[in-house]
Amino acid sequence: MKTYKPLSRRDFLKLGGLSIASLALKPFPEPGLAGNLPSDALSVVRVASDEITIYESPDFESDEVGTHKRDELLNVYKKVTSPYGPLHNPRWYEIEGGYVHTGYLQPVETHLNEVVYNLPEGGQLAEITVPISLSFQNDVFYGWRPLYRLYYKSVHWVKSIGYGPNGQPWYSIKDDLLPISYFIPATHMRLIPPEELTPLSPNVPAGKKSILVNRTTQKMFAFENGVEIFETTVSTGEPYNKPGATGPSTITPLGDFYISIKMPVRHMGDGNITDDIFAYELPGVPWVSYFYKTGVAFHGCYWHDNYGTEMSHGCVNMKPEEAKWLWRWVTPESPVQDRVVSGFGTQVRVVV
Repeated sequence: MKTYKPLSRRDFLKLGGLSIASLALKPFPEPGLAGNLPSDALSVVRVASDEITIYESPDFESDEVGTHKRDELLNVYKKVTSPYGPLHNPRWYEIEGGYVHTGYLQPVETHLNEVVYNLPEGGQLAEITVPISLSFQNDVFYGWRPLYRLYYKSVHWVKSIGYGPNGQPWYSIKDDLLPISYFIPATHMRLIPPEELTPLSPNVPAGKKSILVNRTTQKMFAFENGVEIFETTVSTGEPYNKPGATGPSTITPLGDFYISIKMPVRHMGDGNITDDIFAYELPGVPWVSYFYKTGVAFHGCYWHDNYGTEMSHGCVNMKPEEAKWLWRWVTPESPVQDRVVSGFGTQVRVVV
């Protein structure tokens, strides 16, 4: 049985210059990376729902000609704004065999990173830079076992570096919800430098920053001294689930609130330790800014691209890069090494 052995500096230097081939985990299951695009392809997307339908034309009323399953990677040959909608998101992709709506397709890239072995005490934030990275646990009885799939643009706490099941450098990730750690190839993660996380507009008094969310238009606005400085399209909570025995409402609450807790990363979901890709587990949800007592927050989203309509369990879903901007801008300010910061922060108003 292989164990997770910390790397020495000599080990690290000997293991430099990894290639994609060295990442193979056979006989372990291995999700694909997005390699070189065909010359006529524009980009790559990942299927982020259980299944999507391929249509003959960019229209939900056209003939269905096929399907693709969760985590398949698709080459995009053309981006289309369809006159047939839907109104909130008329964007479609032309792929091999037909057209697919963008709502449950995540744009992805593949960037392999240099391995960093000299990690700061307490660890460092890092983001996934490949479409899918399969994490593993190292079980004392069963050895290396697959766990969660970690997706492009998700963020995680890297705590150490060592050897993985293929004998190459792997980072150890500390889960922020469960008392477990798991491991992925070090080249799949980009360590986020502290300068990317410094507060934005720190000279603007905290009381002069405010946020407005409009549930009807699915828009979010940020203001400094009453002047709008940022606008984007978001996805608020789905409106059909009322409070009851199963838990809080999924509707984003109306009213005036304040940012109260900030976390750069949060494992959301049921909290199960599983490799079931259909389980409700969302490790690495990035740039979380809570503003309501039931856990409603602004945060980045890597499981849909359907902004402009209600999609969430109550939170305000944002594109990861925009959620990062907001996380840096709102108060309370977050020191780089703090995993949780609380305080009386930026005002949030949710209206219809």
